[in-house]
Amino acid sequence: MNPVRSTGIGSWPGVDMAQALKITFAECPDMPYLPELPARGPHAAMIGRATALLAGMAVDLQPAGWRLTDAPGRDQRRARSTLREDLDLLEEMAQGYAGVIKYSVAGPWTLAATMERPRGDRVVADRGARRDLGQSLSEGLVQLVGEMTRRLPETTALVQLDEPMMPAVYTGSVRTASGLSQHAPVDRAELSGAIGYLVEQLGTDVGVVVHCCAPRFPIQLMQAAGVRGVFADIDQLSTADWDLVGEGLEQGLEVGMGAMPAGGTLSADEVAERALRPIRVLEVDPSAARQLVVTPACGLAGLSHDAALQAIRAVRTAAGIVTEQLAE
Repeated sequence: MNPVRSTGIGSWPGVDMAQALKITFAECPDMPYLPELPARGPHAAMIGRATALLAGMAVDLQPAGWRLTDAPGRDQRRARSTLREDLDLLEEMAQGYAGVIKYSVAGPWTLAATMERPRGDRVVADRGARRDLGQSLSEGLVQLVGEMTRRLPETTALVQLDEPMMPAVYTGSVRTASGLSQHAPVDRAELSGAIGYLVEQLGTDVGVVVHCCAPRFPIQLMQAAGVRGVFADIDQLSTADWDLVGEGLEQGLEVGMGAMPAGGTLSADEVAERALRPIRVLEVDPSAARQLVVTPACGLAGLSHDAALQAIRAVRTAAGIVTEQLAE
């Protein structure tokens, strides 16, 4: 039986990227990843990193947040420079490695719900603006994956779209700039279509998974978009969601089980039990073990370095326990 894998989600404490990369390769050997280190500043956090990938689109960090502008602001330039340095370190660290490397970035709907248009209010309020933003991100990701494939030809890229705001976009609960009302919901076809466009642009050789740690994750729409997998906080999934997860597993969907809560204090045995509980209810066939990935529920940047290291090690050990239990 293929083993259940483990990986981290994205953010990591501290400001030392070289150290963070060493940890991800040592503790997540099945799926190492390029971490985000938000302690370095907003240019290095989830939204800031995504601005470094926007192709042909300029943004600036203002008191109200990131806003589309005519020319790149200082923080977008810093984001691009920092990402360049991080990719250089990744190339150095991954010499001799052959396997999957995961690149996480804020997805198009979280960006649209977070970033402002030049004249104010969120990008999500403007159909044309949100389409342009999604296409810009897609083009930037194509460039990133192409570059890293040339640098590290023995590796395979896996793109993780972080979409904590997707449920709010889908249900129409994103607040306007005034806070007095909410933006209209985005319909199913457009929501799925933006992810599907990105999947199509990246091509069949690049896997795309969508991570959402919020409730009401539209799993079925992500499957319709053609993603390889969905990664979720297991505490946020409803009974109906788990039914969709079970159906997805039968169809080859990869499922990230966010079984280590944000506090990161559980033991490996506790994490394994949390992951196994829904697997047993769903009566997952042991042959689907390779489609399962045990993860923290979210990034670990809010923890101390030692606590984050303990958490990611517990997740890795838990994946081994789940493998053993499924094999019995």
